[in-house]
Amino acid sequence: MNAPTAVEKLKPKDFATDQEVRWCPGCGDYAILKGVQKTLADLGSRPENTVFVSGIGCSSRFPYYMATYGFHTIHGRAPAVATGVKLANPELDVWIVTGDGDGLSIGGNHLLHVLRRNVDVQVLLFNNEIYGLTKGQYSPTSRIGTRSPSTPRGSVDLPLSPSVFALGAGATFVARSVDTQQKHMPGVLQAAHGHKGASFVELFQNCIVYNDAVFDYFTDRSVVADQQIEVIHGEPLIYGKDRDKGLRLAAGGLGLEAVTLGEDGVTEADLMVHDEGNRTLATLLAEMQAPEMPVAMGVLYRTGKDSYEQSVVAQMAEAKAASTKPDLNALLRSGSTWTV
Repeated sequence: MNAPTAVEKLKPKDFATDQEVRWCPGCGDYAILKGVQKTLADLGSRPENTVFVSGIGCSSRFPYYMATYGFHTIHGRAPAVATGVKLANPELDVWIVTGDGDGLSIGGNHLLHVLRRNVDVQVLLFNNEIYGLTKGQYSPTSRIGTRSPSTPRGSVDLPLSPSVFALGAGATFVARSVDTQQKHMPGVLQAAHGHKGASFVELFQNCIVYNDAVFDYFTDRSVVADQQIEVIHGEPLIYGKDRDKGLRLAAGGLGLEAVTLGEDGVTEADLMVHDEGNRTLATLLAEMQAPEMPVAMGVLYRTGKDSYEQSVVAQMAEAKAASTKPDLNALLRSGSTWTV
């Protein structure tokens, strides 16, 4: 008689390959790789059921370093390939890894559609506000004035916010974290994994060579408490080193404003309470920029909706149930035919 054998719980190192990790020393991608491997181990994921799909860029080397299935595809097309994988086998756990250039420039159209269709995948967008692999050109998220090989006198393009883009595309889950925040990131990734549908996670990532310290104004340890706010569903929007700052509706109710508790009679009761199901609030949070306002981290938005592959599979089952016994010969000779 065969005795059942318990499945061994994997550790983060079990999701690492024997490939040499080839990113620049100090690159934020190392921290994200570590965070993802830890997340998969904590979730009890199985390598044989997990797939990483990437496009082109520094971040897109990710599949080589994960002991799972993986596809290193072409520029901007990772969402299209990942959609095909999920439709072919809806039981697979599919992750998309992309960058601000790969995902929002040549891949903007594909990213939009994987989000609006609500395909059950996790999209990790590494945002370093620059093209790293191709030597530092400005990207869709680069700020006005960014000097680069392609904008030697400074960029004049209005930058795009990845999280605002995702919300506008109809994403049912939008969250944020930072490469160096190893206690925060795995929690956000677990929440994204637990969501049924397209989960979009913007990860602020430092490019030490071409855009070093671009996020220090809200990620440096000396300012993080006052320049970031971790949003938690059902809790007041409070932040600050002394937990004495918060966000409330501005006059007229058309925006958010930062206030200090105790000043001008402001109390905690005056503050907004985070509601993950409020898309308008999520958009206002995603649009906030330091130093005028804190940068919002955590799950900005989450709502329930049938995933794309669920609907496709259900439609196929319905069609099969309603059809008669298939006759391939009759099908080939139906409609307009020609005799040669």
